[in-house]
Amino acid sequence: MEDGTLKSLGYCGDTGIDDDVLQWDQRADCEVRQILDRVADKWSLLVIALLDKRSLRFTELRRAIDGVSQRMLTRTLRHLERDGLVNRTVHPTVPPRVDYELTPMGVTLHSTIRALVTWTEEHQNAIAAARAAYDRREAEQEAAEREEAERQAAARPALTIRR
Repeated sequence: MEDGTLKSLGYCGDTGIDDDVLQWDQRADCEVRQILDRVADKWSLLVIALLDKRSLRFTELRRAIDGVSQRMLTRTLRHLERDGLVNRTVHPTVPPRVDYELTPMGVTLHSTIRALVTWTEEHQNAIAAARAAYDRREAEQEAAEREEAERQAAARPALTIRR
């Protein structure tokens, strides 16, 4: 095998470049990227956060997550179950009752998510200020570009068509 060649398409391990996150981030077939895409999407984050306290039924999750469709919640729960983050328990009742709870691995992910939420809460004012400053700069640049275009248009001689 040539030096630096991956063992398989899904293998994103060390290729001899230290701390190069772009090694795995740029390839869609990388398992690390696929897992991050899955657990970091907004519905997964909300499901994991809600299941931290206790197990919940599908309808309880759907009511608690504003804006999620039944189809999207179903897909999210299936993906989280497949990844070993959520357990699904079907109770043999009529109608069937299905409960969802975090697995031990899901609980460890929740603590990581909690750290991200804490960071967001601590920095939300600074982020809001940065957004406002950025929007102000963009608006000023657009206004300056508009004024320049108007100035150039006014400076051009009017075209007249002669026959």
